[in-house]
Amino acid sequence: MRWLLLVALTVQFMVALDMSVVNVALPDMRAGLGFTPQGLLWVVNAYALAFGGLLMLGGRLADLLGSRPVLIAGLVLFGAASLAGGFARSPGILLAARAVQGVGAAALAPVAFALIAIAFPAGPARSRALGLWGMAGAAGGAVGVLAGGVLTDAAGWRAVMLVNVPIVAFALFASLRTGPTAGPAGAGARLDVAGALLATAGTTLLVLGLVGTSTHTWGSARTLTTLGGAAVLLVAFVAVEQRTAGPLLRPGLLKGRPVLTANLFCLLLSSGQFAAFYFVSLCLQQVLGYGPTATGAAFLPFSAGVVVGSVIATRTVAKLGTRRLLAIGGTLAALGIAGFAATARTDATFLTFVLGPSVVAAVGIGMCFVPLGTAATTDVAPGETGMASGLLNSSRQVGGSLGLAVLVTVAAQVGGDSDRPADLVSGYATAFWAAAGLLAAGALAALVLLPRDRAARQAAGSGAGPVAGPATAPLAAPLAAPVAGPEISQKNSGGAVDPAVSRSTQG
Repeated sequence: MRWLLLVALTVQFMVALDMSVVNVALPDMRAGLGFTPQGLLWVVNAYALAFGGLLMLGGRLADLLGSRPVLIAGLVLFGAASLAGGFARSPGILLAARAVQGVGAAALAPVAFALIAIAFPAGPARSRALGLWGMAGAAGGAVGVLAGGVLTDAAGWRAVMLVNVPIVAFALFASLRTGPTAGPAGAGARLDVAGALLATAGTTLLVLGLVGTSTHTWGSARTLTTLGGAAVLLVAFVAVEQRTAGPLLRPGLLKGRPVLTANLFCLLLSSGQFAAFYFVSLCLQQVLGYGPTATGAAFLPFSAGVVVGSVIATRTVAKLGTRRLLAIGGTLAALGIAGFAATARTDATFLTFVLGPSVVAAVGIGMCFVPLGTAATTDVAPGETGMASGLLNSSRQVGGSLGLAVLVTVAAQVGGDSDRPADLVSGYATAFWAAAGLLAAGALAALVLLPRDRAARQAAGSGAGPVAGPATAPLAAPLAAPVAGPEISQKNSGGAVDPAVSRSTQG
């Protein structure tokens, strides 16, 4: 049981580490391999598209083939891609490696948390494991964003790719020490090929359309065509799933209010938090003059706050229940993000702008992991845990991309094209207020939609049937979420990341 938990936590830590560590190294990658500014964006986007597009498929394969084969395959893919990327000699090889990393992550993310569901029955033991899972993601994000600057300065960008190799090796070793994991579904279960193709193509086009707003306006022909095509494919996916005996996503899964609410909450939470920390990073670097390493260090209090929030949730979930804990956590997170808006100034200090709001937001976000994990798979059959996990991952991925794309547009409209710090801060503050509103909406949704009695029973561990928590990669770590988003072209000041590739180390 301990080895099984260790594998899940290691995978969570690694995926969180990888995204943040790569973001910090982007300028060095551009100099080392000769990327164009727009080409460099695909170092992040190639990962995001493969990851987001294949999440549903990865989750269902875990149900059909069993946890261990999918876990091993995901680790091997991720490790091999990291090794190839570390020795890449051209932009094309590095981009291909990043895409394969995304494929590996799409296999790992739905499995990692299902391992916790296998090892720990619903109740206090699982709540503690959920808290540890959240802490692992936060630690990975914090270590990655700090180590990215240190490794890049000391050994160059290749080190941030190669750092994954020993972690993968350890996870493979640990996986061999685990006991039996979930086996495949019944002999009659088959992969929904048509659904897999439609879901993968539709989700990929959706993420592509959203991240493409960095270079094309929302009303451009490219954006409208891409998003329209995604809508057509996803509608076709829903139609196919209603007629398929073994669907990739069973339509009735979302009829349960806890599952529906968890995915809605996840979408709103991701939309707000990813965008908020994107703008915190930009403000630190483009307005206050922080360098990449200093920016990473500035987010360490956030990781500490996530740990505190996870501990609070673990100790109070049985008393407060899923519904109230999600509402409280979402409200605290909204207040913290609003704190960024209220304190954003051209002469802001670390204490006023970063420390206070970060801790409040982080504690709130940390409090959401345990109840979100319970609600996301309430009443889900053991053979559909990967399906539910893939769905939640997709909600998170789409939410992060959508929120970032929309709020970047909002900030650009308010701040205009000016590089003046006062104009930039004005746009960022507006985006912070909007992000806080999204988080508040998530808290309200939890209060309105979640049933009181079921939330309390599930949180206390007396609900029906085995359930799994949210196998996302990672809700726990907005510092490292693998979500690509549009850019705001800014002036490179004070050692900040290149304006063409300036991107939040929070996703």
